[in-house]
Amino acid sequence: EWTLTGTTGSVAVTGSTDTTAPRVDITPPFEVAATQVHTLKAGSGPVVAPTATVSVCYMGVDGRDGHVFDSSYNRGEPAEFPLDGVVPGFQKAIAGQTVGSTVAVAMTAADGYPQGQARAGIAPGDTLVFAIRILSAS
Repeated sequence: EWTLTGTTGSVAVTGSTDTTAPRVDITPPFEVAATQVHTLKAGSGPVVAPTATVSVCYMGVDGRDGHVFDSSYNRGEPAEFPLDGVVPGFQKAIAGQTVGSTVAVAMTAADGYPQGQARAGIAPGDTLVFAIRILSAS
């Protein structure tokens, strides 16, 4: 469980389990001045290296209006990628955590998509919130 008051708005992340997405409630517009990471549940696996390839379940929510713009939970399968190939805020959230952990991150636009990402409905300058379950790392 995590509640964070931003420079504007707030976010609450609750109810994460191994198989279901956590609930992310945004009071919009939510914005942070610096990227914040919170461990919702610590795992007992090895520490994730900054260059690891990870398998994760995640959900991304736009702080501007609270819409879910991406969710591996909704697709029904985890996502796998190298940490050095994702937006900086995602890497900051996962690197240094332990496998099996569930983390939440509220990232500045600079650590997410500073120019926005139109196809996901992300406008330039949007703060993004991700809830991430780390399944494995290699």
